[in-house]
Amino acid sequence: MRRSRRALEFSNLSFLDVISCGFGAVVLLVLISTYFEHTSEGDVREKTVEKLLDEIMGAEKVYVGLQTQQSSIQDGILAKQVVLTGLSNLLRNATDELVNLKENVGVVDGHIDGLNLVLEALDRPRTTQLSADTSQERDDEVGGIPVDSDYVIFIVDTSGSMQEIWPRVTRELENVIRIHPKIKGFQVLNDNGVHLLSGYEGRWIPDTSGRRESVVRLFQKWVSFSNSSPVEGLEVALRRYVKRTSNVSIYIFGDEYSGSSYDPVIEALLKLNSNPTSGEQLSRVHAVGFISQYSTGRFATLMREVTRRTNGTFLALPRY
Repeated sequence: MRRSRRALEFSNLSFLDVISCGFGAVVLLVLISTYFEHTSEGDVREKTVEKLLDEIMGAEKVYVGLQTQQSSIQDGILAKQVVLTGLSNLLRNATDELVNLKENVGVVDGHIDGLNLVLEALDRPRTTQLSADTSQERDDEVGGIPVDSDYVIFIVDTSGSMQEIWPRVTRELENVIRIHPKIKGFQVLNDNGVHLLSGYEGRWIPDTSGRRESVVRLFQKWVSFSNSSPVEGLEVALRRYVKRTSNVSIYIFGDEYSGSSYDPVIEALLKLNSNPTSGEQLSRVHAVGFISQYSTGRFATLMREVTRRTNGTFLALPRY
């Protein structure tokens, strides 16, 4: 009986041991699996952080490379700007020299034109009668300008195309005044009949050396609307000045005629430039033709006819 009880006790102890060991093994497995689970998540996070750091470092390298490239490009641009500035300065200096040369050439041309006008005037006999024989053979292109008039009226086209060559227009005005060494008075209008000196509107500007100089200075800066048609200016000159004064010469300056027909100018001339009783012409009309980029020859055609009908002279100036 005692032996079987001991055997039973031994068996009971073995079973408890097995149960305890099994439970301990389960607990150990749970602990081990939790550890490995946390370890795996940590590795993933660590690898992700390392990857992000690598990407950031790569982006920084690219950024540094782009900055270096941008700096090189900016240096190249600055170098080209320096070269461009130098070329611009050279071009500006060359342009200034060219302008100075043109001005010098223009001054020489002005003197030559003035001398030519004087020579032409001396070559042509001076007359004291405005009713000279119109059947006399004349040069329709160029000829001497009689300088025996007591009064001179300038009718000048002040359009944009003339403003582009205004220095030359001013020189020719001076030349014409110069070949009239002594006159009693003069007047300056634009082709629309607007006066250069509004204070002298309706009366003659006294001919003095000081007055000539002041008129030329004002003329140099004169800007006035113009339609490139001398009809209005011619009517003002003939009605307000020629009708009341004898021995008048009119000079028309222009480069182009914008009218649709030549008839209005011719009709105004025939109507207002003759004595209604005797039919004698009252003034001699001369014309100076300039060449601009808008010239077509219509002004020259009209002025040849106008000067022919008034025993005047048409001067066709060459291009610069």
